[in-house]
Amino acid sequence: MSVRHEPSSDDILDLMRAVAAEQILPRFRRLADADIDQKAPGDFVTVADREAERVLTRELTAMAPGCLVIGEEACFLDPALEGSAGSVEHAFLVDPVDGTRNFVRGSANFAVMIAEVRSGETVRAWILQPALGHVYVAEAGAGATRDGEALPVREGHPTRPQGVASQRRLIGFDAGASLSPIVFGAFAAGIDYPRVATGAIDFVVYKNLHPWDHAPGSLLLRETGGVSRMRDGRDYRPGETGQGMIGAGTQEIWALARSAFPG
Repeated sequence: MSVRHEPSSDDILDLMRAVAAEQILPRFRRLADADIDQKAPGDFVTVADREAERVLTRELTAMAPGCLVIGEEACFLDPALEGSAGSVEHAFLVDPVDGTRNFVRGSANFAVMIAEVRSGETVRAWILQPALGHVYVAEAGAGATRDGEALPVREGHPTRPQGVASQRRLIGFDAGASLSPIVFGAFAAGIDYPRVATGAIDFVVYKNLHPWDHAPGSLLLRETGGVSRMRDGRDYRPGETGQGMIGAGTQEIWALARSAFPG
């Protein structure tokens, strides 16, 4: 009878910190032109993204034999891989440098993110912000932490919730003054989801649904009293496709923010 190997949360964090220290931070604000490519106009990838994902993929596969590692850069080369996120028995979703555009520009608003998914359900998640010095960990049913300290569960909602988005057409939208005017977010899910979880902002609106962007933060919100839902009200799960989603600090905030998707 085989025994399933389960890397501990600390095992994963140690790996992420090592990769950040060896592959990412030495290149921060030191990128040469030859270190930067664009997958599409404005969609940057750097040598740090590629090397970090290579090491994370190798080590996660060694830690959990039989798992599938679904990385952002691997999916760029093989788009069919992304579709496995919601169906495979055991996977790790990897975003080696979330917020690459910020990283390229020298902003500290970037993160390393990993989510563990079993049969379509996110069970553990890690968000490391190397340049900001913070780490967020969430486990399904067991809560979430920031830098090792338990995060409280958010309750209720402010009078006019503050949201962020990356879509220019939503900037300034206030739903008839029921919301504070929406402003631009950090352009990094690994920054904005934790801001919602800690109450720095109240919701975040997304159009694109790549699983490595949303699985970690969605679990973080769920474990701190929040929700991540599609515009039609379905809870987000890895592998979802559709017309966008909202991550909110509470269910009440989500209901108010839903008006940010008019029509």
